[in-house]
Amino acid sequence: MITSRVNLKKGKEQSVRRYHPWVFSGAIARVEGTPAEGDPVEVLASDGTYLATGHWSPGSIAVRIFSFEKCLPDSKFFRKKLEDAVQCRIGTGITGKSDTNVWRLVHGEGDGLPGLVVDIYGNTAVMQSHTAGFWHIRKMIAGLLPEVTGGLVKSVYDKSEGTLPFMAKLNPVNGYLLGGDGDPDAVVTENGYRFKIDWEKGQKTGFFIDQRDNRNLLRQYSNGRKVLNMFGYTGGFSVYAMSNAALVHTVDSSAPATAMADENVRLNFGEDPRHKSFATDAFSFLAEMKQQYDLLVLDPPAFAKHQTALSQALQGYRRLNAIALQKIAPGGILFTFSCSQVVSRDDFRRSVFVAAANTGRNVRILHQMGQPPDHPVNIYHPESEYLKGLVLYVE
Repeated sequence: MITSRVNLKKGKEQSVRRYHPWVFSGAIARVEGTPAEGDPVEVLASDGTYLATGHWSPGSIAVRIFSFEKCLPDSKFFRKKLEDAVQCRIGTGITGKSDTNVWRLVHGEGDGLPGLVVDIYGNTAVMQSHTAGFWHIRKMIAGLLPEVTGGLVKSVYDKSEGTLPFMAKLNPVNGYLLGGDGDPDAVVTENGYRFKIDWEKGQKTGFFIDQRDNRNLLRQYSNGRKVLNMFGYTGGFSVYAMSNAALVHTVDSSAPATAMADENVRLNFGEDPRHKSFATDAFSFLAEMKQQYDLLVLDPPAFAKHQTALSQALQGYRRLNAIALQKIAPGGILFTFSCSQVVSRDDFRRSVFVAAANTGRNVRILHQMGQPPDHPVNIYHPESEYLKGLVLYVE
């Protein structure tokens, strides 16, 4: 039973009536009850009309909505939400593929479950709670995953230690919620390529699943080219490029990441002299490099996690792309990305435009890229479109 209610100020109901899943603290007139962080609350219009149900937080985003209909947020309710997420993945064709067993099952707001991420690595689900609400019911969610996946999931690893709000003081500890016999050094398959995954120590849940389709596109352009994969992490783009490139170099500031990139290349191509990795700062490498590559991949970490850092982030994207556009060989191909949620598609494209204009080179846009179907964008929540990318032809 839900005992707390959030009453909105007059005129502040419109975004909720348009199914936006966030209620900001400034829109709230008063709170009935004393909800703790993560408790379910009902959202009411200024006239008392029911609008939605979500998880309470004392921060700027005060309520993250998971239902626009009156509900009891129990095991039955969340089972249906997870089943809907599974059906969406079945509809995209990502499940049951013989050459791919790594995909995202729950993508926060994109699946009507803001604050929850669940990634599938073979028979292990790696779960991240970004809000106290889902952290409190993490064991319930973990128990439902084998059922809604038809027995596919055998183990569930909770990796919420670094994603929960610091001020919540939840003291989370990463670990298995179910099973426990999952292999943290498992090898998964994506489009027929094999990758070693470390979901316990790796970034995000262990692998950047959202670049799957863009890695596949890269393969179409890498034939016979000299490829430089900047911010290469564990070598996702590098492995795809190795299928037909003349050489592939992987750069990342993390030595453990480049070591795993080397291992992933060996998994697929053995000891191949075409590949070499460099554990060094990306900007320094670009500025100092003398060899002209004719295919560059720029996939940096998020330059801005909050709106206050937007201006600085756009400067970073301009600087990074300007160096790459100056250095790339004539007739080269540039794959460039932003994964910063606060950077819009137009913001990113404008930054790359300014970088190109400053170099004076002729540049054509060949593709505009985004996230794959297992990272769906909620049409009522444009903020969930976080991954933006361009493929450029540089004369």
